[in-house]
Amino acid sequence: MSENVLSPERPAEEPLAGEIAVDPATGRPAGRAQALVLLLSSCLAVLGAVLLAPVLPRIQDAFAGTPGVEALAPIVLTAPALVIGLTAMIAGRIVDRVGRKRLLVGALVVYAFVGTAPLWLPSLELIVASRVLLGLTEAAIMTCCTTLLADYFHGSQRERYFGLQVVFTTVAATVFFGIGGALGAADWRTPFWLYAVSLPLAVAAAKLIWQPAPRVQAAARAEKLPALPWRRLAAPLGVSLVGGLVFYVLIVQLSFKLDDIGVESTAVIGAASAIASVGTAVGGILFARLAKRGPAVLVPLAFGLSGIGIIGLGLSSAVPAVIAFAVVTGFGNGLILPSLLTWALGSLSFEQRGRGTGIWTSAFFIGQFFCPLVVLALTGALGGLGTALALLGAVSLVAAAGVRLARPTAVAAAH
Repeated sequence: MSENVLSPERPAEEPLAGEIAVDPATGRPAGRAQALVLLLSSCLAVLGAVLLAPVLPRIQDAFAGTPGVEALAPIVLTAPALVIGLTAMIAGRIVDRVGRKRLLVGALVVYAFVGTAPLWLPSLELIVASRVLLGLTEAAIMTCCTTLLADYFHGSQRERYFGLQVVFTTVAATVFFGIGGALGAADWRTPFWLYAVSLPLAVAAAKLIWQPAPRVQAAARAEKLPALPWRRLAAPLGVSLVGGLVFYVLIVQLSFKLDDIGVESTAVIGAASAIASVGTAVGGILFARLAKRGPAVLVPLAFGLSGIGIIGLGLSSAVPAVIAFAVVTGFGNGLILPSLLTWALGSLSFEQRGRGTGIWTSAFFIGQFFCPLVVLALTGALGGLGTALALLGAVSLVAAAGVRLARPTAVAAAH
């Protein structure tokens, strides 16, 4: 596949298929530096979800006198995911209207301030409010990063970086979980300092990221944005909603499953989570090699592997079996996100890509938010966590079969 940059004679608006976008000001092609900033920034949404998990009981104890603390404390953890789900589509429209770079840099700066705010906020209600604001910045950051990866890279390179986005966020989740526990050992507020990591990323983005296709972007601001192809997007968005739920089962429920079979050692639980994350990373790395098979193969494969793994998790009663099925689930998860993302964004033009990314992000994160609620409801209705997980695994297999029967085709990207 050719990786030639645009020639000086051709306007640097949209690269043709197989080409790398270039900085319209300097003529430099997008490369590893731009990709690294975007991949690292993508990890910030994971930071919001997992960093505080180890200190959640301490937060609840610290505000034991607050009315409704049993409900408010978990919202500290889950509020950002819900806000991302509700507002990413709005962020996507802003991305297409005002530009990618401006929104990304601004969101990274605000992220640091609202993320560290709980260090000095005196009440749980104010902390929850700060987490809602954090979710708004995360929606903007995730939408900008994914949109820019799709803008800068095309063909096999785009697929490679979508896969690496899963790898980076998976490794970050494992690292942040450990850091959150270590920092929270002395004081539950200490982990919030880590949100300041977005400031150096804002500086890097301001220096290294550039706004692609300025002429097309100016036209998009001046004229009505082209309508999204809702008929083509309906299927990948619907499946992505289920995908978010399936993806989050392993992250949220593995520790509960181990506890359910009698494992009390935090070291064993941590090791199991780390091993499962290796499976997810491997799936993300292999995605680029498998991507040419298209969504009709990859999406069912991803859901099928995750479904088998989740059913195994639910039915297993021994630690080695739980870990083995966790790895299978992780491998499927590593394929789910980039497969769905490529399927959804593959046919969108530059002017549509920000909104398409935002709507896809909303669908995926809404699925993530509802995951623990669905598991909790099923556990109560079916009488146990294992049965609830087995049923969710079956839902994943049904999704795999449905997509396979529909045989979606990969539409050439409208670069």
